[in-house]
Amino acid sequence: MEPYVWLIAGIALALAFDVINGFHDAANSVATLVSTRVLSPRVAVLWAAFFNTIAMFVFAPRVADTISKTVNITPGDGLYVVVVVAGVLGAIAWGLLTWWWGLPSSSSHAIIGGFAGAGVAHAGWGALRWDTILKILAFIPLAPVIGVAIAMVLVIVLERLLRRARPAVADRWMRRGQLVSAAAYSLGHGGNDAQKTMGIIVALLIASGSLAPGTQLSMGNPKTLWIILACNLAMGIGTAMGGYKIIRTMGMKITKLRPLGGFAASASGALVLFYATAAGIPVSTTHTITGSIVGVGAARRLRAVKWGVAQRIAWGWLVTVPAAAIIAMGCFHIAASVTSQLTRPAHIQVVTLNR
Repeated sequence: MEPYVWLIAGIALALAFDVINGFHDAANSVATLVSTRVLSPRVAVLWAAFFNTIAMFVFAPRVADTISKTVNITPGDGLYVVVVVAGVLGAIAWGLLTWWWGLPSSSSHAIIGGFAGAGVAHAGWGALRWDTILKILAFIPLAPVIGVAIAMVLVIVLERLLRRARPAVADRWMRRGQLVSAAAYSLGHGGNDAQKTMGIIVALLIASGSLAPGTQLSMGNPKTLWIILACNLAMGIGTAMGGYKIIRTMGMKITKLRPLGGFAASASGALVLFYATAAGIPVSTTHTITGSIVGVGAARRLRAVKWGVAQRIAWGWLVTVPAAAIIAMGCFHIAASVTSQLTRPAHIQVVTLNR
């Protein structure tokens, strides 16, 4: 198969992954709004989708740069294009499986695992850029822990500030606050997650020789503007489609949320995502909001958290990177085999007829 065919297929798959990511992670942005009945599920996902899309005007594409440097890429090596395609396939397959199971896994870690697994399948462990990967892996435990801590502090502070307010007044203000905090969270979600797909497309273009190594994404550069626009629009479309199974798990099964708790969870998640995106660290939006929701429940009392559900989600986190990597390895070997078969020179047999 010609390299440009893999390139086109890779870009299409990357954008499909972006749509699935938005669909899968819509719950992260709207679970608190839906569970506290501030908005209906349909309106909530449209609210989140809008802020997902406009994130391109807020955040510099530092996360995209980190993702594109996960694997050492040899420019012009056609098989590195196959590596990226196989990595995306691994992430998509794992994302769809966890959506079907209603399990909030991390699309971010799925793409890291898929990309890394395909890279190892092609060039061994030396293909990985360990400095980048270790920085990403360090935030697997840090993101939810920070989310727990910030959410607990916010709940305690808000309850003290509002302790003399009439319950109906406090409830009304917190419902309005939820719209703002959920919008901020969706902005951070779009900023961090859409950039992961940008990084995939940049890696594809470098591997194919279509883009020079070290090229920086910018809305002022016509060569990269289309990447930024396409990825944020794809994320917004996916979020607008929603994923109600995971919304129920996130917003209704971990702990019972009130408007004050919903505001604290979204605000906590937004703070973590704003910091991570500004620092160029691809974090799991799922981990972040789950930790924040757990923190809201734990601030009231530890028994308010349904730890069995939280434990099931945690297991999903642990297996995401290796599961996506294994699937991507299989995809790479199949794709590489197909490529070698299609590019193998045909043998011409000359037959001499006796006259």
